[in-house]
Amino acid sequence: MKLATEIWPESHGGMALHRLAGEARNLFRLHALPSTLEGWTSHREFLRAEIWRHLGSPFDDDVPLDIQWHGDLQGDGFIVRKLTYQSRPGLRVTANLHVPAGRGPFPAVLNVHGHWAQGKIAARVQGRPHALVRSGYVCLCVDAFGAGERGTRDGEYEYHGGHLGAALLDLGETLMGMQVVDNMRAVSLLRSLDIVDPENIGATGASGGGNQTMWLAALDDRVKAAVPVVSVGTFESYIGATNCICECLPGGLTFTEESGVVALTAPRALKICNALGDSNITFLPSQMLRTFDQAKAVYRLHGAGERLENQVFNEPHGYWPGVREAMLGWFDRWLKGVGDGSPREEPSFEVFEEKRLTCFAPGERPPSVPSIAQFCRDRAAELRGASGPESCHVAAKQDALRGLLGLADAAESFRDAVPHGGRTLRGMAWERLTLRTCQGSLYPVLVRRPATGSAYRIVVHPAGKGVALDALDPASAVDDGRGVLLFDLWGTGETFPTDDDTIRGAHHQLARACLWLGMPMLGIWVDNLRLVAAFARDALGATSLRLEGRGEAGLAGLFAEVCLGLFDAMRLTALPASYAFGESPATGSFAVHLPGILPWGDVELALALCGVDVALDGLAAIDGSAYAPEQAEAFVDHVLQMKRRLDNRGGVHFL
Repeated sequence: MKLATEIWPESHGGMALHRLAGEARNLFRLHALPSTLEGWTSHREFLRAEIWRHLGSPFDDDVPLDIQWHGDLQGDGFIVRKLTYQSRPGLRVTANLHVPAGRGPFPAVLNVHGHWAQGKIAARVQGRPHALVRSGYVCLCVDAFGAGERGTRDGEYEYHGGHLGAALLDLGETLMGMQVVDNMRAVSLLRSLDIVDPENIGATGASGGGNQTMWLAALDDRVKAAVPVVSVGTFESYIGATNCICECLPGGLTFTEESGVVALTAPRALKICNALGDSNITFLPSQMLRTFDQAKAVYRLHGAGERLENQVFNEPHGYWPGVREAMLGWFDRWLKGVGDGSPREEPSFEVFEEKRLTCFAPGERPPSVPSIAQFCRDRAAELRGASGPESCHVAAKQDALRGLLGLADAAESFRDAVPHGGRTLRGMAWERLTLRTCQGSLYPVLVRRPATGSAYRIVVHPAGKGVALDALDPASAVDDGRGVLLFDLWGTGETFPTDDDTIRGAHHQLARACLWLGMPMLGIWVDNLRLVAAFARDALGATSLRLEGRGEAGLAGLFAEVCLGLFDAMRLTALPASYAFGESPATGSFAVHLPGILPWGDVELALALCGVDVALDGLAAIDGSAYAPEQAEAFVDHVLQMKRRLDNRGGVHFL
């Protein structure tokens, strides 16, 4: 149903993604791989360094693995050993080790699961270790961070993506990076075992697990052979698709395409398996082949063309029996030196009852196996304790925040305003306009001229100008004499993508796409405010601007003022007071996530750096719940103390 506040004859929800998709198409062509071995060797080192920088998670193989055993389970001709190991100091990973009968040493395979809440114990995940162990391989199955026994509530299973996984971004880390580190440490664990041949280690997984397999093989030369399943496509095709935050490398598309990551495995053995019936456009065989063809050229430079293969199965998304047989044949060739890599019939097996494979009974999981939520809470407390303003250089902090927001890359310049006639809404007369930028973007705006003078209020809401108008107090809109400008931030209101994956949070697809391109959505909103402020001053003759924003939109306004100095005063409603959270991670718009904001200094520092008066109409936790009055007062007192230490003008008070 068309809303009264809508200006265009039909919404333009595709505009935002079309802009990003066009940039991704260009980058696919720009990221062509070197055509000589010398050129590739140099590029390879560059790629690995950039990937680690963007992953954000530290890898230290000198940290003791400290393997702890939690019981055994006898199978037919093999044993399953339940264990945990230390991936990072104080962070343990739950795992199952499938060991065949005999003395060994055996080749080994790391099996990583996809988006199954039960993690390593899920019945459909068990097929791989059973097929492998009955074929003479040691197989280690690990729980990805946030899944299986590493979920928020002990004894319960949950999805590790959405706002939960994205909370790691605010710490300056990534869920992908956590997985890579856990899996590289799992390779170290396998190599430490007497029953394992340390020179013959492979890795496999499907979907999210296939994605983990690709990144592990690319970054760890100890993986001799790998089989990623229903997971290889192109980074370009991630833009607009529904994928997990664990499959997102922030800024990845600024320096490479997926072909570069796949090629990093050369000259080691890699077999890519995709499905004709896949429902995710990212993993369609047509996308995989675009990546495969470029990576194959790099393998040929190494004289190892036979070590990169692909196979397409007439199946839906999944790791089906035929795929397992292809995987067994591939590992037989490259880890055992047996056969030519052709599929081999898998042995018969029976899966275990899931609860028998857990390392801990419900209620017995130790604190050393933290959930994503607990890890984020603990790490945020450390960062907040280390980011006080005593040694803060204001200009340096402003520059650093501009960098986090990607403002230099997001800037759009104003071209003109196209009028669409007037309309009366909520008893007030409004002009309807479209702001058009020199870059071709369109932004719908409602303008109410001031009764006297030239002062304006710019009002923004994360759900668009229609909701902002509903929340507008008509009496104050008339009595304060200011004009009012209602504005749809990029991707909101009439520009909101109608097919957005709102189950995982509004703007889930759009915000992830922005991250791939190195442009946090919050940074684009900040640039939008720069654009509309310039329009108000240059086209409307505004001499005074007050920003009024709610939630994440208000946060964009605060960051805009710190970085760009656009406004004369601000009124922020339900402002998220901190990126650190209590029981629950963020809710609402996915645009709220800003990689590296907590190491920078959090919302309180932004308020302390703000040079204009800020009126707060309530404060909220990152999950949207309101601060209690005493919490809010203590927060404002702390901000004012920070302001005094920074000798910064501008006040903060409650309405």
